[in-house]
Amino acid sequence: MCTSILHEIENKKILITGATGLIGQNIIKSILKYNIEYDGNIQIYALVRNVDKAERIFGLSSYIKYIEGNVIDAEIDCEVDYVIHSANTTSSKEFVMHPVDTISVAVDGTRNILEQIKDKNITKFIYLSSMEVYGTPQDDLKINEEHSSNLDTMQVRSCYPESKRMCENICIAYASQYNIPVNVIRLTQTFGRGVAYSDGRVFAEFARCVIEKKNIVLKTKGKTMRSYLSVDDAVSAIFHVLVKAPRNEAYNVANEQTYCSIYEMANLVADKLTNNSIEVKIEEDNNCNSGFAPELHMNLDTTKVKQLGWEPKNDLINMYIDMIDYMKKHIG
Repeated sequence: MCTSILHEIENKKILITGATGLIGQNIIKSILKYNIEYDGNIQIYALVRNVDKAERIFGLSSYIKYIEGNVIDAEIDCEVDYVIHSANTTSSKEFVMHPVDTISVAVDGTRNILEQIKDKNITKFIYLSSMEVYGTPQDDLKINEEHSSNLDTMQVRSCYPESKRMCENICIAYASQYNIPVNVIRLTQTFGRGVAYSDGRVFAEFARCVIEKKNIVLKTKGKTMRSYLSVDDAVSAIFHVLVKAPRNEAYNVANEQTYCSIYEMANLVADKLTNNSIEVKIEEDNNCNSGFAPELHMNLDTTKVKQLGWEPKNDLINMYIDMIDYMKKHIG
């Protein structure tokens, strides 16, 4: 928990979209814990599609007020000091099966939130973007925030990263026209506590294989390389940017020490978490509806965010231990 950082927003009001998602719920849990332990009096306004689901996750608390609705057309009639906009589509399969909806949630949702808070004297608006805005780099050179993109707009799966790029520009447009202080955070793939047992992403599949004692079966050669990030480190980085970052800047956020291929990660999990009692096998699947990202080397440079005082603390194994422990407790 970022005690010294959260101290800076005591007695403030914060709107969080995507509140029951992986990042959103961990942000809220961190604030609730801080409020209880330090009497921080940070008021949370949580945009959710299902209040009952949210109450099951967070319990009852006087520090949370729910706004029930869809990010595309939700009405924000409360006064807030900060906004963390984390609502988005995360399923790769959804990107290729429902690309129009993927774009709409991102673009229309972001514009709706910005449009409704443009006259509210916001202290800071944080947009959670993605490493995928950089496209598909093919070498291991470090990628800083000024790196160009090579996205192929004629590939349907590009709906996700292209919509993220558009949202970044929407944010800076509102910053320019309406003087809203914004920051963009380009997260690498993030996991840990809070990942649903049914999550379709590759890291969750590896965790299920450990729990169910099944071999890890890769549907590609696993050559894609990227860095990863624990959800706890992601939350810490978000708070650092919220409080310490100068306005209208973008930040890469990742644990650079976790940079590896999917194949290497699969073998690390099989080795360290099962003592090689399960195997890693490759059975390629060329189904275009799988939603797998193109092969890439996404070696993010995080120098800029570290200048704010942030450092990641969790390695890949600790991330998996946290995720597996959570998934075991939430099967079904």
